[in-house]
Amino acid sequence: MRNIPPVMRMVWECGPKTVIWSMALRVALALMPVAILEVSRWLINAIVMVRHQHTALPQFFWWIVVLEFALASLAALLSRGVGFCDSLLGDLYLQHISVRVIEHASKLDITAFENPDFYDRLERAKAQATDRIAMIQMVGTLIQLVLTTISLSLLIAKYSPWLLLLLIVGTIPALLGESHFAFLGYAKNFMQTPLRRKMDYLRDLGGSKEAAKELKLFGLRDFLIESFSGMANTIFDQNVDLSKRKLAAGTFLSLLATAGYYSAYALVLWDTIRGRFEIAVLVILTTAILQVSANLQQIFVNASGVADQALFLTDLLGFFAMEPAVRSKPNAIKIPRPIRQGVEFRNVSFAYPGTTRLVLKDFNFRLRPGERVALIGENGQGKTTIVKLITRLYDPTDGQILIDGVDLRDYDMEDLCHEIGVIFQDFMRYEMTARDNIAVGRIEERDRLDRIEAAAQMSLADEVIGRLSGGIEQQLGRRFEGGVDLSGGEWQRMALARAYLRDAQLLILDEPTAALDARSEQEVFQRFAELTKGKMALLISHRFSTVKMTDRIVVLSHGVLTEEGTHEELIRHGGLYAEMFEMQAASYR
Repeated sequence: MRNIPPVMRMVWECGPKTVIWSMALRVALALMPVAILEVSRWLINAIVMVRHQHTALPQFFWWIVVLEFALASLAALLSRGVGFCDSLLGDLYLQHISVRVIEHASKLDITAFENPDFYDRLERAKAQATDRIAMIQMVGTLIQLVLTTISLSLLIAKYSPWLLLLLIVGTIPALLGESHFAFLGYAKNFMQTPLRRKMDYLRDLGGSKEAAKELKLFGLRDFLIESFSGMANTIFDQNVDLSKRKLAAGTFLSLLATAGYYSAYALVLWDTIRGRFEIAVLVILTTAILQVSANLQQIFVNASGVADQALFLTDLLGFFAMEPAVRSKPNAIKIPRPIRQGVEFRNVSFAYPGTTRLVLKDFNFRLRPGERVALIGENGQGKTTIVKLITRLYDPTDGQILIDGVDLRDYDMEDLCHEIGVIFQDFMRYEMTARDNIAVGRIEERDRLDRIEAAAQMSLADEVIGRLSGGIEQQLGRRFEGGVDLSGGEWQRMALARAYLRDAQLLILDEPTAALDARSEQEVFQRFAELTKGKMALLISHRFSTVKMTDRIVVLSHGVLTEEGTHEELIRHGGLYAEMFEMQAASYR
């Protein structure tokens, strides 16, 4: 239940006025049954007096009837108002919590997204962000039921406290049973999360455009169906087993609650027969007992339901409690404008979290202002890792990375990102308009069409946009109606345009022309040379025709800088670079 207060704070944050209105309406609605019963008691007593003592109807009798009608009508209106507030609050909460999940996920380290346990937690957090709207209504209903039950209980206790005790004793076992099965339900769902995530993956795979060709050609349909069905049957069997146990125990406990109600009912009848209670008291007590009995069961069901929902929120709250290890210091400083000494790696070693293998070992490297440097090496030698360290997606295991002689960890991370433009090899294909695909490079300039068009021209994306029927406002990708898919090379031009729009002091391109044909690659790099004039640029590429255009080439092998120099110098040196260049050149002869 400790999860409930923080969730209620979130509910309050998403719509305080709506919460106040909802609670006020529920309080008023909770008191309606007692008010109506008191009016009914007065009316019944008046009728008994007329029938048995032959007195005249009280002067205000029919006005009291009107009052009862008015109270009943007011209760109906209040109920509608509560439903309206619940609907508004549900939408507000869903929007608020979804934004918080997105916002918090964006703050976490890239390390988290490489951990399967984190994905399980994130999956549960996403589900809890949307599936727990019912809990808000359940809490409101619980408060209303408690208030109604208290008011009716006071009415019953006024005539006989023993009646109330019988009702409470009968419903306590039901509460314990519901709580027990709530915990079992959470444990079951927690255990099923990895399996459900695999099922989601298979479901997405079966409907994926990217996988459709291989699924068909390799005949994987039956394999996918059998795998999915096996997992689904496992989950179904576990759910049925728990449901059967809950059915058996719940039936027995509900019989105990029913026995408590009828014991109280029989006691009222006996006291009325003995003449202790009037007929009007008999009517309101039996009605109140019936409502209190039903309410107590509903309170326990709702309380256990809220507890059940709150258990599932453990992962959502745990997700929000996660803090990034890589973050800005409290008094972080801004990146120099301009950077005067450049970027320096000083004795940097790095191993990815959870591993002991050093990807970089005592790595020393310097990128000077206005210099264009190419990183060369076989796959897995640490080239992309260097990019991740410069951008502080990770911090070094040992050593320092400096900008103008100041440790990278002393700079404000947001400001650092602002001054670096990066296009990774596995760049994003945003299923948005062509304009937005480029604008994400510097989203605050989304409305600067002249800047976006200039970036598109630099990356040759303007030729792609020119062929689109919707021009720069054309929806890209097949996910949404009217979308147009692009080839790999066309998507890559869009990604390059993002880097150019960023206009940062340091430009990093990881295999920026891998999907381009030879002519397009040549044109892109002619413009690349113009674009990076006066800027620092770091280029990762396996195409030696590309790296020849840079000022300096750095060769990595097993996480160590083994060679550096111009193309001509490295060819004369006859080392690893010359060997790799000769192997690639031979394939074109």
